[in-house]
Amino acid sequence: MLLAATCGSIRAVVAQEFPFGFEMMLDAARMPGSKRIPSLDIGDNGEVSLELWCKGGKGQFSVAGNTIIFVPGAMEPRNCPPDRAQADDDLLAALGDIATWKRQGDDVTLIGSKSLRFRINTN
Repeated sequence: MLLAATCGSIRAVVAQEFPFGFEMMLDAARMPGSKRIPSLDIGDNGEVSLELWCKGGKGQFSVAGNTIIFVPGAMEPRNCPPDRAQADDDLLAALGDIATWKRQGDDVTLIGSKSLRFRINTN
């Protein structure tokens, strides 16, 4: 019984940690004509490789408790259709506006003027 309680406590703590060292996919449908879904590959120190609807680039997450700040870096100029380029710009703006986060299992919600839900790739 003690082992079960300890394992449950460890899982609860892990479930609340920010997913440094993991890749996360945006919980969104694919855009028409595209197979891509935006993803964030978060390094152990908060460095991020972003692959958006069309563009890609780097950024940095800083996390303290449930407070979070995202600072985007330079994005690679790619030949993007206008609708995907706008969706990328909107997603970058929403990421830049996040202030808090929460995690439930493999789901991470970044909360700002718009909530963005991501799913941690655990395979």
